[in-house]
Amino acid sequence: MCELQDGYARFRETVYPDKAPLFSRLATEHRPRALFIGCSDARVVPELITQSEPGELFVVRTAGNLVPAYAPGADGVVASIEYAVAVLGVSDIVVCGHTACGAMTALAEGHDLGAAPVIADWLRHADAARARAAAAPAVSGPARVTTLVRANVAAQLQNLATHPSVARALAEGALALHGWVFDIASGTVETVDDAVAVA
Repeated sequence: MCELQDGYARFRETVYPDKAPLFSRLATEHRPRALFIGCSDARVVPELITQSEPGELFVVRTAGNLVPAYAPGADGVVASIEYAVAVLGVSDIVVCGHTACGAMTALAEGHDLGAAPVIADWLRHADAARARAAAAPAVSGPARVTTLVRANVAAQLQNLATHPSVARALAEGALALHGWVFDIASGTVETVDDAVAVA
């Protein structure tokens, strides 16, 4: 906790003074240009990777960068997507997976999640990704995880398109979806081109 408090003190002393006009404007204005859906993994920081200023990204982070397919009812991820698209009017959504993802590793290697039933249930949102990866040419070792990470980004883009606000914005040409895989070791981003059909 001391590190967090020290970080806040540095923010107030050295960062905030230079950005005070920005924060003053942001106190009354919220117009992010993109929704960034990434993994909760502490090594993957959307604002750092994209070099975005406060207020430029609307960020949703979930274990495994999973996006549940649309279903009626209250859900924090679904509500955040709808807010970003229907209220804030973002023009782009990025779904960003990453190398060495713990969620995808657990699935690719068949880890026993019996002691973590909530995690096991959440990871069912990656079933389509597992099917996509299984249809790919056979790979083994670390390549299995990498294949699943890529397949998962593509599958989550498809899930995203099932959300009414997203489907509407896609049909109107007001929104574009993008798939990324961030390589932690090299700091590079690979795009996942998986066209989402617009009805």
